[in-house]
Amino acid sequence: MVENKKYKLLFKDRIGIVFDITKLMLEHKLNIISMEVQQKEGFAQISVEIEGGHTLDTEEMLELFSSLPGIDSQTELKRLPQEKREKWFRTLFDGMSEGIVSVNSKGIINTANSVACRILNTPYESLVNTYVGEITPKDNLLMECMEKRIPVNRRKSAVTSTGRVDFYGSAKPIHDSQGDFVGAVLLMKDLQEVKAMVDAVMTPIDFKFDDFIGESQAIKNLITFAKRIAELDTIVSITGESGTGKELFARAIHFESGRTGPFIPINCAALPEQLIESELFGYIDGAFTGAKKKGKPGLFEAAKNGTIFLDEIGDMPPGPQAKILRVLQEGCVRRIGGVEEIPVNARVITATNKNLNDMVAAGDFREDLFYRINVLNIQIPPLRERHTDITLMAGKFLNRFNRKLEKKEQTISMAGQQKLMNYNWPGNVRELQNVIERASIFSNSNEISAASILLNSKQQSSCGQQCKAIPTTVAVGDSLKEMVGKYEMQILLEVLNSNPSIRKAAKTLGISHTALLKKIEKHQLRNESRTLPWGSAASTN
Repeated sequence: MVENKKYKLLFKDRIGIVFDITKLMLEHKLNIISMEVQQKEGFAQISVEIEGGHTLDTEEMLELFSSLPGIDSQTELKRLPQEKREKWFRTLFDGMSEGIVSVNSKGIINTANSVACRILNTPYESLVNTYVGEITPKDNLLMECMEKRIPVNRRKSAVTSTGRVDFYGSAKPIHDSQGDFVGAVLLMKDLQEVKAMVDAVMTPIDFKFDDFIGESQAIKNLITFAKRIAELDTIVSITGESGTGKELFARAIHFESGRTGPFIPINCAALPEQLIESELFGYIDGAFTGAKKKGKPGLFEAAKNGTIFLDEIGDMPPGPQAKILRVLQEGCVRRIGGVEEIPVNARVITATNKNLNDMVAAGDFREDLFYRINVLNIQIPPLRERHTDITLMAGKFLNRFNRKLEKKEQTISMAGQQKLMNYNWPGNVRELQNVIERASIFSNSNEISAASILLNSKQQSSCGQQCKAIPTTVAVGDSLKEMVGKYEMQILLEVLNSNPSIRKAAKTLGISHTALLKKIEKHQLRNESRTLPWGSAASTN
């Protein structure tokens, strides 16, 4: 195949340049494939493509162009400006994370990037210039968008050579400046990437007071107080039961303080006593066997211009307590094995779920350290004292888990909300979050019933007197099928014990009477108070 020839001609701008070129090509029986004019600073650049196969070589063609009036220069081109733009756009599209396919008004594909080719499992050459209905199923999003002339959004799947790909497709019609329909474009996003994006958005880099869920007066008062003291350098002591969100409150104080350094949390209860000092204060070269050659700075140094959060400080052994007190009093640390006093500039926030007053009286916590850290105290109330926040938080958690699990938006029934309100919540917010996640996983209905809300204390006591089954505790090493089976059994037991008959229990669960009997038989549930199987005639009315 004979290649076409491409040339760049530069003229001093004037009227009639294109006419002169066309006339010259006609006189020598040369066919123009394409021509593009670019005007800049008094010059006109003409890019022209001439059909190959003629008898003139490159030198003869350049000599021929030199006869044109007003020409400044003439050179051969490898690519026309249009080809360069197309290559740039192709590179740009291929670099995008979304798959892109576009069609003209007749349904002919004119654009497809590499991501789209991968998702559709079709090479580029087989996509472009092909009717869209020939390469994808008849119910594809682009076809529907073209037929209805409206945006179409839907989750779709495609089977590729490497397996099944789930993606979210969004097709939109394209109109020109006159409002006429000229085609449609489809954007495809891999659902794995969508999930990662949602997780990133749902996990804030900085936790702010605005991120707290709560309308109770107690929480509002605490946030107001915390905002007032956030910019101070004074030590803050946060107390409250386990699961109330002490670390999140500390992070919000750090964010509100405007400090430029990092927030460094330390769980004093999790660090072995022999490692506490080296982690907090660091060490010099050769301080002990296994020490790094250049030594290591401690976390107090690492928290420079930031905040160091000493969680569970009540579990810190007496030895490190004395050194912590010295750091707080003098504002400097001494690495293990060293003599140099290193100044530190870190805001200190402590937290504990223990009664430090009682620990001081019992001699388990240093009295001087207690008074040093107990300057500004924030007491986070337990969830049972924040009844107005329970349903609000449950709704927020449910919405979050629905997005995470890719489920339709669910709501909690009035009976379910009342059940949440009546519970004591020994595990506080952390327990509420776990309960809502479990309910979202195992409820297939758009409305989560009270029966789908499994509370820990209820699981332990509700069926102890009436029914017997295999243990429902999820053990380490259980498969997913085993875990789901055990949770299903817990739901069945609770519903059976709260309804007078199996038929009513089945109605509560939203399944047929026969389906419930099969599940009872599957899990070998039996009613010991009647010494009859759950599924017998005596218990099904």
